[in-house]
Amino acid sequence: MKETAFTHAARLRALFLAGAVLMSAAWLPGFPAAAQQAPDKAEAGAAEAKAPPAPINVPQTGAKAEDLIRNLRKIRLPDGFKISLFAIVPQARAIAVGPQGKAVFVSTRDVNVYALGAALDGEHEVRPFAASTTMKVPHGVCFAPDGTLYVAELNRVQSFANAEAVYRDANVVGKTVVEQGKLIPPEHEADNHSRRVCRIGPDNKLYITLGQPFNVPPSDKWALYPPLGIGGIIRMNRDGSGRQVFASGIRNSVGLDFNPRDNTLWFTDNQVDRMGDDIPPGELNRATKAGQNFGFPYYGGGHVRTEDYKNETPPKDLVFPEVEMVAHAADLGMSFYRGSQFPKLYRGGIFSAQHGSWNRTIPIGARVMFTSLKKNGHADKTQPFAEGWKEDDGSYWGRPVDVAELPDGSLLVSDDYNGALYRIAYEGK
Repeated sequence: MKETAFTHAARLRALFLAGAVLMSAAWLPGFPAAAQQAPDKAEAGAAEAKAPPAPINVPQTGAKAEDLIRNLRKIRLPDGFKISLFAIVPQARAIAVGPQGKAVFVSTRDVNVYALGAALDGEHEVRPFAASTTMKVPHGVCFAPDGTLYVAELNRVQSFANAEAVYRDANVVGKTVVEQGKLIPPEHEADNHSRRVCRIGPDNKLYITLGQPFNVPPSDKWALYPPLGIGGIIRMNRDGSGRQVFASGIRNSVGLDFNPRDNTLWFTDNQVDRMGDDIPPGELNRATKAGQNFGFPYYGGGHVRTEDYKNETPPKDLVFPEVEMVAHAADLGMSFYRGSQFPKLYRGGIFSAQHGSWNRTIPIGARVMFTSLKKNGHADKTQPFAEGWKEDDGSYWGRPVDVAELPDGSLLVSDDYNGALYRIAYEGK
């Protein structure tokens, strides 16, 4: 098996125990170890298996590609749209398209980030990015306008200047933004809700989501989490300084983006499991300023109270979701549509990926949703945009994770079940 961060356990353990900072000072004293628990299955499926050793170049032809192309005929889209296989990318998760439009970077929840050219024609050369660097769950990938790529791992953040120019270089070395073991206290690392996502905001700061590791946390743990940004969204200067908690009361966000029209931050949130088929709803949220609280764990999703905190008085001035999505569909990556290729209806709206339910009697999800916005900046209507990765018997043949826009205005969709990127383009009049 390919040498991974897990094979460096002794070295990493030493780093993890070296200590971590609390915001601009030190972690809270007496921080107890997190309880061990079974992983949340909201993103469970075949993609949970560890990836095989990463090839230098990922094969783009053969039986797998042919099967994917054939299965894409099942996808239902609005009139005038067409979906095609863009590239085979193992465990494809979050997507970052370079600001120059030259390269695409795709994260995994294993040890690799993959890079490929953004050209629309020809076979793509897909290879691990910065392959000489050992990473651990490098799920968050995002670009600054100047072309710097940020990679948010389980417990570290790195930056790679001019990444589009050097994406073929296996020996490229990143700059440390947040040291190993200092994104969260090392003793609170967990498999549960450990996939970070990131964005550079209009204020030129780096925003990162920090999921909390429980279905619903016990009160002693939750009392410690908000000051650290666990169960929230943090922001910092691009060099890692000036860390702040931007938003709290969030169970596990795996998708965020800024509305280019008013600079508000929108994000998805996966809500509480095992409360029933139809409750609580998933969430699409809007943050208009720093310091807002979005209700978890007092609310399990939308306006549905959790059993664990139903007798507790929620904080004042909670912000409820802009959109209550169907329960347990696992809303993950999202992106505002900034292009002009798609019809006017879609311009300025939000595309978001639903990974698909795992704990629902009748499975739902495995599709791409579209949410239009009102003139006042609030959400208007939400409806399926691309669906068909779920079979009639409820099984999945694919599971969308993230969406991102290519320079021509077409839309990329990642699928970690198949390890693939799809491209949706508008060809109608």
